[in-house]
Amino acid sequence: MADRLSWVPDDVDTGLPSAARLYDYLLGGGHNFAADRALAEKFILAQPNARTIARLNRSFLRRAVLHLVDAGVRQFLDLGSGIPTVGNVHEVAGRAAPGSRVVYVDFEDVAVAHSRMMLEREESATILQEDMTDPEAVLAAARGTGLLDFAEPVGVLAVGVFHFVPPEADPAAVVAAYRDAVAPGSHLALSQFTSDLQPEEMARVVEVMKKSANPMYPRTHAEITALFAGFDLVEPGVVPLPRWRPEEGAAEEDAERAGIFAGVGRKG
Repeated sequence: MADRLSWVPDDVDTGLPSAARLYDYLLGGGHNFAADRALAEKFILAQPNARTIARLNRSFLRRAVLHLVDAGVRQFLDLGSGIPTVGNVHEVAGRAAPGSRVVYVDFEDVAVAHSRMMLEREESATILQEDMTDPEAVLAAARGTGLLDFAEPVGVLAVGVFHFVPPEADPAAVVAAYRDAVAPGSHLALSQFTSDLQPEEMARVVEVMKKSANPMYPRTHAEITALFAGFDLVEPGVVPLPRWRPEEGAAEEDAERAGIFAGVGRKG
């Protein structure tokens, strides 16, 4: 019980699996429950490349953050940040540009609780428990932290989260609200599942995730590209995960099995 209390809020239903904890399991993390692991194994049956996709998505996050640092960005708003694992934004950005500031945003109780523990002694990073599909609330809370100056460029990160935003939530309007709130020179880094790559596997994944707290809504290449309206896409545009600026010497990955499109755009 003491271990549970150290990182699990008392009111968390450990029997209801969540996407954040499923992702943690796929990445090899330890902050997940039996229900999450059981769902993850079904996810892997539906998409045998799931662990590789999770790793590729995490690698894209790192490359995108480093690109933004190279572009002069020193503050980040990480939407749907999930359960902290090695290679978090404040770690990557902080090593590349000491003094970088990060505001994480998540709605899942365990992700928030563990993030608060991890960031307790961090002066340049914090976590907000907000719903990223409510930009007005997120932006107000982010301003309230004092960490982000919206008169200067901000890196808005939405990595592996928009496939949980249903069509009725109007994802394009959600992105547009964040775009309109940030200064010129700001960037959007976004990745999400698609049915354009491995459609049969994606259809099975959608069925599996209906049994979780976080149903999935894959989108086409055109729909994902449309989310970058008002941003200038940086090369190579919206592409499968391993094709977005792979690091020199990186092992070649099968892009057609990546399952996710990713891209980065700059607000002019």
